[in-house]
Parts: sequence; structure tokens; C-alpha cells
Amino acid sequence: MSDNLTLPAQQGPTDASTETLLEVQGLTKHFPIYGGFPIKRKVGAVQAVDGVDLTVGVGESVGLVGESGCGKSTTGRLITRLLEPTAGKINYMGQDITHASRRQLAPVRSEIQMIFQDPYSSLNPRQTVGSIIKSPMEVNGIEPEGGQEKKVRELLELVGLNPEHYNRFPHEFSGGQRQRIGVARALALNPKLIVADEPVSALDVSIQAQVVNLLQKVQQELGIAFLFIAHDLAIVRHFSQRVAVMYLGKVVEVGDRDSIYNRPRHPYTHALLSAVPEVAVDDEAGDKERIRLYGDVPSPISPPSGCRFRTRCWKAQDKCASEEPPLLQLSGNRDGHLTACHFPEDPTTEARAEDVVLDPALKALEKDTADDTESKPAKD
Repeated sequence: MSDNLTLPAQQGPTDASTETLLEVQGLTKHFPIYGGFPIKRKVGAVQAVDGVDLTVGVGESVGLVGESGCGKSTTGRLITRLLEPTAGKINYMGQDITHASRRQLAPVRSEIQMIFQDPYSSLNPRQTVGSIIKSPMEVNGIEPEGGQEKKVRELLELVGLNPEHYNRFPHEFSGGQRQRIGVARALALNPKLIVADEPVSALDVSIQAQVVNLLQKVQQELGIAFLFIAHDLAIVRHFSQRVAVMYLGKVVEVGDRDSIYNRPRHPYTHALLSAVPEVAVDDEAGDKERIRLYGDVPSPISPPSGCRFRTRCWKAQDKCASEEPPLLQLSGNRDGHLTACHFPEDPTTEARAEDVVLDPALKALEKDTADDTESKPAKD
């Protein structure tokens, strides 16, 4: 990340966030798989999201992290109702919008906006920047004071672009500038909640900090709540007040930023944090634990029984295969820190006596390499 991205002082949820804006309960999305000949029939389903519980307070920023394919983006699209949920409930400001019709969703659409991952494909190449940002206002019949064009130019200036770029086309901008256009479009209707689906993953590292700082400025100045979806833990730590960790369609741990990053309890969260590269200061290189998991995430078509992480967990026991762990607050945790694990880890990320290496081939390879290094005679 750029030097411009500095971690702000630790902060908990704001007073405003004590009021719940969005509440998701048991949110589920299964994509059917059809096969057979000559008549296609349903032969299975991809369990992309399977029973997610999540809350976002008014003006709060919540991070959603996990490996690729764990269901983060699908969760964001379900919340914005771009996808129809298979089961579960979505409550927005006390209103159930889970299966609301297009007409019922009309007043809510303007309050829940989305910033898409790819700034290249999320903008219409045939429309000018002015038309792209103005479209939401035209669709919703909103005529701001001074006219729509004035509002668009104000939004362009707010996101750090030149208002004179009103008549330019998307191909005339860089990736970071296009993402700023996407942010301006999301702000056009004065939303109360923005779902940012990996908004910086497609950008150069030098530009990522600028866009994240822009979103943080918008969040703080306008009081907009954010669901910030990302796989970059450093960015999520910088931006979010609370963090939810997803694995294979389920939320396995939720807590405030300090608890998740400094006192995680779920083994998967420990493994994620141990993979974050850090620059060693003085002799601190050995102070952090190292965990290397075996294999890939199981298929969401046929996930493991019980705890879905058990096939890659070093603490798995018979109970993990037969019983699914509920998302509960463990003894010793702070209020609101929830973990779904039968055998949680100690609340520390300090180095272990021995690294957790679940891949026997990797362990043998490292041992052979170490033996070869010791057997080689030292050069004069």
C-alpha cells in the first residue's frame, strides 16, 4: 500500500451505529445445477451463501473478508437485491425486503447503492461521465436544487475529478479515475448504505490508497454506512470498524477491528492473519505465528458436514464433523465478538513453538532443503 494509507486511531462503532440500519438473518443463496439427457433436471446446487447473519449500524463501516469463492460478493448482491435470496431474511430499517417486488423496492433502491469491483466493465462505454452519474437521478425522478448537471459536477469535484470532465467518455480515464466515477454514481442518490464489492482489487497498488482514503472521507463526512467487501486484510483493517470473516458460504467470526486482528479465536481467522505479509522492525520477524493450510477450499456443491473448515483445521475432532458450531460469544470475548468453533484458539497471534504446517509434502520438502543447507560446506 502507499505511504498515504496510514492506520487511524483505534475506534469502535460510533454512537450512531448503535441503531441498526441493516440486519441479515440466515441469508442463503443456492444456484441450481441442471443436467441429464434428454430432459434437463436439477442434479445439485452451488451453496454460494448458506445461512449468513450480519448487521450494519447507521453510519458504520463493516468489513467482509475471506478467500476467493467464499461467497462475499454474492452476499453483497443479495443485500442490494441484485440477486433473489433462496432463504433467510433481509431487514432494512425495520422493513423486510427479502422478497419485495420491484415496486416495493423502488423507495429503497435509492438508499442502498453498490460500488462494483471492475471499474472497466461497470461503466457504459457509450455514455459520457455526466450521463453515467446522472442516470440514477433520472430513473428515480430526482431533480436536485440547481439541476442535475450542477449536482453531477459537484459529485465529480467531491471524488477528486475535474468537473470539466463532464462530457468525457470512460475510456479517457485511468482505472483509479473510473473507480472514482463509480463512487460518484453511487453517491448521486444520497444513499444510507453502500456495498463496496472489492472496490480497489482491480487497481494499481499506488492508486488503492487514494480510493480507500476517498471512501473513508465520504463515509465520515456524509455519515454513510459501508459494507466493505475485500480479501486484502490490511485495507479492511484501515477502513472498517467491525469485521466479519467468511469461509465457504458462512460467517465464522465477527468482532470489532481490534478483537479480530489482535485477539482472533477461530482457527481460520488465525490462518488468514498469519498469511498477511509484514515488514519486520528490528528483531520482530519471529514474533508472529505461521500457519500454512493444506489444500484448497472444498467445493460449495458438496461442502463438508458439521464445521466447513474442519478439512483444513489442525484442531478438528469427531465433534466437528457431526455438529455445526453456532456463532456465539465465547467466554473472555468482548461484547459483540462472535465465533463459530467447537475448539477455539487462544486469543493471541504470537508465534507458536512450532509452525502449523498441514501439508506433509511441504513439510518434507522444507526438511530436505534444511538438511541440504546444513550439509553444504561453508565457502571461504
